[in-house]
Amino acid sequence: MNATDHFSLFGLPQAFTIDPRVLEAAWKRVATAVHPDRFASGSAAEKRVALQWSTQANEAWRVLKDPLSRARYLCELGGVDLQTETNTAMAPAFLMQQMEWHEALDELMAHPNQPAYQALAQEFDAARVGFVQTLTDLFANNQFEQAAARVREWMFLDKLIAQLKQTHGVIADL
Repeated sequence: MNATDHFSLFGLPQAFTIDPRVLEAAWKRVATAVHPDRFASGSAAEKRVALQWSTQANEAWRVLKDPLSRARYLCELGGVDLQTETNTAMAPAFLMQQMEWHEALDELMAHPNQPAYQALAQEFDAARVGFVQTLTDLFANNQFEQAAARVREWMFLDKLIAQLKQTHGVIADL
């Protein structure tokens, strides 16, 4: 096998939009071909190479199956370092939205209730869908710098979604 990136490993074009069934079929095809069990009677070198390819196939699958991870990966392939540790610059409108979401989460923790939880979950889902639509367009037009800014924002949203999910246990106990 010869792959320069996760997409080529699976024989897929470098694109943000991927049919999950096509991706899964490609992963299964590659994973089956390189599975270490197929090389059980091979030399030590063949076993080691099979394990390396299997590991690479599983990592590629993990990255490409998740839209946010795939977006991060595409930015990297496009030559854009997301600088997630140092670049926290965000559009003012997104910063305001983020503050409102944090306040809503704080309110929900202080006064747990199912309708507020559902409303915030729907709002987060709509924002996620918006990021997917925006990134689809940006990647289709090779606008990696602009995509990187949206990916960083989506990463913040993803953290808020995780916090909301943590509150679900509180809500479920009501």
